[in-house]
Amino acid sequence: MTSAKNRKNLHGRIEDAEEECQVPGCREPGEFRAPGYRGSDFDGPGEWRYFCLDHVREFNAGYDWFEGMSADEILAAQSPAAGWRSENRTFSADAGIDGLPRWADFTDPLDAIGGRAADIKARAAGAMSQYSQFTPREQEALTVMGLKADTDRKSLRRRYSDLVRRYHPDRNGGDRSYEARLSRVVEAYQLLRKSTAFS
Repeated sequence: MTSAKNRKNLHGRIEDAEEECQVPGCREPGEFRAPGYRGSDFDGPGEWRYFCLDHVREFNAGYDWFEGMSADEILAAQSPAAGWRSENRTFSADAGIDGLPRWADFTDPLDAIGGRAADIKARAAGAMSQYSQFTPREQEALTVMGLKADTDRKSLRRRYSDLVRRYHPDRNGGDRSYEARLSRVVEAYQLLRKSTAFS
């Protein structure tokens, strides 16, 4: 049994709990919460159950986080990088367009953070001086296209072709959300293809 002094220092304890322990017949205060029957979803944070210390310990001893998962789902959830390759803005097709490495290009989150930080640091340290042959508008266009200053016309055309295919609504199931990005790419290409900076 835990002493009253140690009980106050327990992690997760709700002081002055108004809930009563939800185990039938128990009159102790429900000072500790445990996952309820409904988990978090779009409708809200889910439900909690409230238990006294002894009953939350009993609940935790029998709790199975993997309940209802297949063997493959359990294995994936136990991976150190679980959730790393989830679909969000940083993993989308246009994530690397602004010149930074795409998060999806890395398998380890720490490598991705290091790679992106190194690229940002290099830019801040004066990497823009290599772009001196380009006008400020052309430098911005190179950034939009995700190209470096040492690119040539052939690389420019290839990159343009890749980006047009990537952002065209026909390639995205009719999704028109990429149109703004596509028009920025077209505008950047039209400016760069006329640039005198290319040899």
